Amino acid sequence: MDNDLGTSPDDVQFRFRDDEPVDHAAVTVDSALEQTNATAVRIEPGDDARLLIPFLDRLALVEINFPAFTDGRGYSAARILREAGYTGELRAVGDVLVDQLSNMRRCGFDSFAPDRRLDEDDARRAFATWQAVYQHAADTRPTIAQHRHGQGS
Repeated sequence: MDNDLGTSPDDVQFRFRDDEPVDHAAVTVDSALEQTNATAVRIEPGDDARLLIPFLDRLALVEINFPAFTDGRGYSAARILREAGYTGELRAVGDVLVDQLSNMRRCGFDSFAPDRRLDEDDARRAFATWQAVYQHAADTRPTIAQHRHGQGS
């Protein structure tokens, strides 16, 4: 059993949550399915996030690994988990670039542990990019259509 996959809370550069960070390593998806006490899991490219849906209530942290910035499968995994009702910490780890941050937040990521630290000012601007959105997403921002019809706040 491989229990040393997770990032340390010290590796997290940005976190948009008020609860305490998970202080133990994540296990693989396969290990999480076999254990009844796993509370942190790491999804690798090719893992099926839907396998975790029956266990979302016990998971405090799901890390999604981006081994290369060109691999977008992690966005889908995040969306699947958030749409299934996952409310725990969803951490993007690996080759996370500043120009991905806004879209990652829209998909439901609320913490980020990039392999290489990002410039704080660049990241702040990236998180604030695209205030007006056309589609519903995990970040629950009102869409342009909702604003037009007086439903956005």
